[in-house]
Amino acid sequence: MIIDADELLSRYAAGERDFKGADLIGGSLSGAILRQVNFQEASLSDADLSGIDFSEANLAEASLSAANLSLANLSCTNLSGANLFKANLRGANLQGANLKMADLTEADLTEANLEGANLWGAYLAGTKLQGITLPPDSLSPG
Repeated sequence: MIIDADELLSRYAAGERDFKGADLIGGSLSGAILRQVNFQEASLSDADLSGIDFSEANLAEASLSAANLSLANLSCTNLSGANLFKANLRGANLQGANLKMADLTEADLTEANLEGANLWGAYLAGTKLQGITLPPDSLSPG
């Protein structure tokens, strides 16, 4: 389902929360509030999602490669298996996020909040991790 940002925001405002498999490649949702939305298996590559509120959203298996998620609120968000290759997550709030098996290769997590996040099995090759603290249990399978 190809959808543009204006239509998506309109449908969200009308109460819709299920956008599984949506295709918004290269779109802009900068600063939008999309809490508890389902974007499982969605294509959001190259999208400007800076400052977005995706708290408690489902982004499992979503493609977010090269997306700008700087300063995004991704607290308690399911990003398991998501493709975040070269994504900009500078200063993002990932507190309590599920990043199991996510591809964070060459992503920028500088100064991101990963408190309580689960990074078990995540791909971290070339990932920028300056200014973050990884809790001791963040890389365990639990």
